[in-house]
Amino acid sequence: MRVLVVDDERLARKELINLLNQNDNVEVLGEANNVDDAREKIEELNPEVLFLDIQMPEKTGFDLLEELDHVPLVVFITAYDEFALQAFQVNALDYLLKPIEPERLTDTLKKLEKKLEEMKKEEDDAASKSPKSQLSLTDQVFVKDGDKCWFVKLANVRLFESDGNYIKVYFENNKPMIHKSLNALDERLDEKSFFRASRKHIINLSWVESIEPWFNGGLVVTLKGGERIEVSRRQAARFKDLMSL
Repeated sequence: MRVLVVDDERLARKELINLLNQNDNVEVLGEANNVDDAREKIEELNPEVLFLDIQMPEKTGFDLLEELDHVPLVVFITAYDEFALQAFQVNALDYLLKPIEPERLTDTLKKLEKKLEEMKKEEDDAASKSPKSQLSLTDQVFVKDGDKCWFVKLANVRLFESDGNYIKVYFENNKPMIHKSLNALDERLDEKSFFRASRKHIINLSWVESIEPWFNGGLVVTLKGGERIEVSRRQAARFKDLMSL
């Protein structure tokens, strides 16, 4: 597994890297001491796993995740047990308390191996793969709204809705807001899986339950979550082509 270590404390980074290097199935791609440095290295090295410190100067580990379009698997590392609950609220794979115990790290690496195998199988089973630059259903994103945070697999997001300078993200019973434009998001999403229904909406095609004719040649799409979304007349013909045999 390809790993990046992010921690503002040099000795803590070195200690963790030494422990990781004792495992033949781990390749440490590099290290970063702050959020900006980490973001650059993630874009350059494309790690599968982040060992990420939560409390860092200026920006936190949560801030880093919020800035990423695609989020690798995350293991939080922290000196403060109070952050453990928040880490699991965002569905982090695991968290490690400093100083890190070798036995505890071994357990974490086993979890990572299992999760990476599951993800590889999902990708192999996909009928078609998105270009590398696009986000597919198997990718996960980090969503932060106030004090609440989530890791969300795009397959579970049924709808993106524009609301001013924000986007409302619909998954499960949650509708958090993220500060991003719908146009920018549309460019990143795999067009085989996500459809720009209108100026305000992008829908996950796998969540479509029914389609009805609407005024002026448009359509109304009902999603499995119950939302009814109008497809503009301009987009209706393209939508029919996508959803037809």
